[in-house]
Amino acid sequence: MTVTDLLLARADDRRPGLLFEDERHTWAECVRASAGYAALLRRMLRPEAPPHVGILADNVPAFSFLLGGCALSGSVLVGLNPTRCGEALARDVRLADCQFVFAEPRYLPLLDGLPVHELRPAEPTEPEPVPAAPDDLLMLIFTSGTSGEPKAVRCTHEKIAFPGSMLASRFGLSPSDTVYVSMPMFHSNAIMAGWAVGLAAGATVALRRKFSASGFLPDVRKFGATYANYVGKPLSYVVKTPEGPDDADNPLRLVYGNEGAEADLAEFGRRFGCQVVDAFGSTEGGIGFSRTPGSPRGSLGRPAEGVLIVDPETGKPCPPHTIGELVNTAGPGAFAGYYRNPEADAERLRGGWYHTGDLAYADEDGFCYFAGRLGDWLRVDGENLGTAPIERILLRHPSVAEAAVYAVPDPVTGDQVMAALVLSGPLDPSSLGSFLSAQSDLGPKQVPRYVRIVNELPRTSTYKVIKRQLAGEGSHCADPVWFRQNAKTSYEVLLT
Repeated sequence: MTVTDLLLARADDRRPGLLFEDERHTWAECVRASAGYAALLRRMLRPEAPPHVGILADNVPAFSFLLGGCALSGSVLVGLNPTRCGEALARDVRLADCQFVFAEPRYLPLLDGLPVHELRPAEPTEPEPVPAAPDDLLMLIFTSGTSGEPKAVRCTHEKIAFPGSMLASRFGLSPSDTVYVSMPMFHSNAIMAGWAVGLAAGATVALRRKFSASGFLPDVRKFGATYANYVGKPLSYVVKTPEGPDDADNPLRLVYGNEGAEADLAEFGRRFGCQVVDAFGSTEGGIGFSRTPGSPRGSLGRPAEGVLIVDPETGKPCPPHTIGELVNTAGPGAFAGYYRNPEADAERLRGGWYHTGDLAYADEDGFCYFAGRLGDWLRVDGENLGTAPIERILLRHPSVAEAAVYAVPDPVTGDQVMAALVLSGPLDPSSLGSFLSAQSDLGPKQVPRYVRIVNELPRTSTYKVIKRQLAGEGSHCADPVWFRQNAKTSYEVLLT
């Protein structure tokens, strides 16, 4: 299965294919526009270098057409993150071997000194596709870079076409549906769980330049969206907008994504009258599974055959309720490697297993629960702890809107637990201590030693919290910090 096949299946389709603001394009027009970019790339790309072209743009039609053009011409599209700039962005361009970058005018200043062309419409033409195989490279998509420099993940035709076709079939999507894509298209979620789903189903794809919480429901109604994708916090932001009595009066039927907050998933479904399906996965694609009917609240579901939770040091399977790393003992799964990073490939595929770097634990019935990233691992008084279970407990407090838990150095050995909280209501040190004391599933070593009150958490453009920044700042910051002494669960203001 290739993206080229999916595009050619739409070549004579006169039904709506792409909507953006006030623009309307049929699928046949989308394919001809993509063929125009394919012809342009054949003229511009040097044959002696990798046929890689970067794009620095919001979710505009040209992004979709250029991706189609790469599929039809045998080229590779490199999604670049507009929140990176200077040497960081130049590093990404060089690492991905971009011969040049197409950029929207607003982003041209970020590419000073790099080979760049303004992103403009190409002359539509009839497609003349080059042969494509499922394992041919189509995109390079960078990881979020929350734990270091972003890595370029190799995304083949099959890695994009298969989830698109699978999700379209799983959810019964058809040309009568409209797929709403507001997540950034330089990221895998928008491409694999949004754009490719619409293409495979022959549904209409409605693009939003950038995600907007307040604009979500108006867009759903304007475009007639029946399906939407998300990653991370966007659903939480939408449910925080003022509620209206007619919120459920909309065409939205299904929302699919990953890393959503459990309480917000339920609230979103209730408020907007739709089904929310939250899955577990990553850009790399080595492991993926989702909740099924009957999965306990908060669980990821049961893992597929060969997926285990193992002790990171010994490699032995963990007993129930013991935190370990999720690994795929059957091999790399859909992971096609990183581009020009053999060391990272070797780290992922140690011993023939795919190592996710994600922490989890399982209950007695085999249901898995996310416990954080391996880099989030805390070592407190000789015990290994994950951050996600602590965050889930903190979020139970009605005044806590967001929580991030991370390690700060213990003055003697190991780590101490620190939490950064975004508040939605009144909270003082004493009441937080009383609340935590009443949580029967919060172990004494899990209770945060430090609590930092922030206006917002530092996040990447794909809404992941940058914990290394918080950890680096520690308790020496301009924000209010609360501190508890020894084994006490009462807090006092830390004076600096």
